[in-house]
Amino acid sequence: MFQLPLGLLAFSLPHLWKRLFPASRNGLGDPGKGIVAVLAIGGIWLIARGYGAWADAPQVWQPAPWLTHLNNLLVVLGFYFFVASGMGVWGARVNRHPQLTGVILWAVAHLLVNGDLASIVLFGGLLTWAVAEILLINRAVPGWTPPPRPPLGKEAAAVLATLALVAVVGYVHGWIGPWPFGT
Repeated sequence: MFQLPLGLLAFSLPHLWKRLFPASRNGLGDPGKGIVAVLAIGGIWLIARGYGAWADAPQVWQPAPWLTHLNNLLVVLGFYFFVASGMGVWGARVNRHPQLTGVILWAVAHLLVNGDLASIVLFGGLLTWAVAEILLINRAVPGWTPPPRPPLGKEAAAVLATLALVAVVGYVHGWIGPWPFGT
């Protein structure tokens, strides 16, 4: 039961370190990136173990079956924003924080279709982290210039990459947990 919240802290706090304590983080230079990576990976491991161990978590609400379709739409959009951040396409031009927006969309989507306490802690915790990151980044670095407009072919490649990513993640999701595309 404690592994899940501990994992969320082990993942979130190192990511927030740069914004909350910039002098401390900057003082470590590149080795600080390694510390963040090791703690984040350890956090993900604890999250996975804690979420799996909390299989008997109490049900707080019963999601409506139609929410699966909204969940899938939000997940596809979230994956698109994540892909857009690396490719500098439309999603990165209209949104300063495409990766964090992707996490927010993914977390909200999963909160809609999972009414158990473990899911609320997991997805609510990651949602809270992503929103906090956006607020802290905007406070620390108020200005933002969108990337230049890429060629249309690059946007098409981002959409195809998103769909491929959704298919792969969906398959793995169904392999280790529930089938995400409904019945």
